[in-house]
Amino acid sequence: MRVLFLGDVVGRAGRDAIATHLPGLRQSLGLDFVVANGENAAHGFGITERTARDLYEAGVDCITTGNHVWDQREILATIDGDPRLLRPINFPRGTPGRGIGVFTVGKRRVVVVNVMTRLFMDPLDDPFAAVDAVLATQRIGVGVDLLLVDVHGEATSEKMALGHFCDGRASLVVGSHSHVPTADAQILPGGTGYQTDAGMCGDYDSVIGMKKEAAVQRFVRKMPGERLSPADGEGTLCGVFAEIAEGSGRASRIAPVRVGGRLIPAIPV
Repeated sequence: MRVLFLGDVVGRAGRDAIATHLPGLRQSLGLDFVVANGENAAHGFGITERTARDLYEAGVDCITTGNHVWDQREILATIDGDPRLLRPINFPRGTPGRGIGVFTVGKRRVVVVNVMTRLFMDPLDDPFAAVDAVLATQRIGVGVDLLLVDVHGEATSEKMALGHFCDGRASLVVGSHSHVPTADAQILPGGTGYQTDAGMCGDYDSVIGMKKEAAVQRFVRKMPGERLSPADGEGTLCGVFAEIAEGSGRASRIAPVRVGGRLIPAIPV
């Protein structure tokens, strides 16, 4: 199977980049499944039913989120009714929505897990225990053809630790949240594809997707300033591509993908 994970979608620039480039990538890369982290899709903060629909219409099969999932309060009324929209699985019991998605692609079974780390983040339940509980019942090569984990977190060390914790039990573990793509795409010893952060889909002439002038002044003046808003220049589609071996559910290939905008293009060769 061929899968593409897209980094945090920031505002209209990110949504437009996906709408422009994803249809072509689905064809040229022969993609079977596409996951995007959409927690910043609605004007940079949260996600709405409409912005989720925009991503689905562009070719995204599953949307993950993170600490900004509830920024647009209207999503509380609709997230339970959308099985393709996930929130971190380690939110407390009773939180609306779901942290795991199970999909059928032809005759193949795809499982997506969304988890949030704790270092420098909201202190949710133990992410390692939450993921371990899923991996105990959803086993690649035994009824699961592809298992992808979106690790939404700040600390690279914690995301790396979760990658190794999942090694041999997940097909692909990719980090989100920092909006900066890391250069460590690799296949771990047990066969799990891994990258610490996929980056973002958005305007890179910015400070992590936000208009740079106001963001810079916050650091320079150390005082509250105008509310941050997403940069609205040409967006870059940024993510991670992987090929998953039939039968074993382990990665045989992984590579960064960058199309459009300011970043130097990087597509699998």
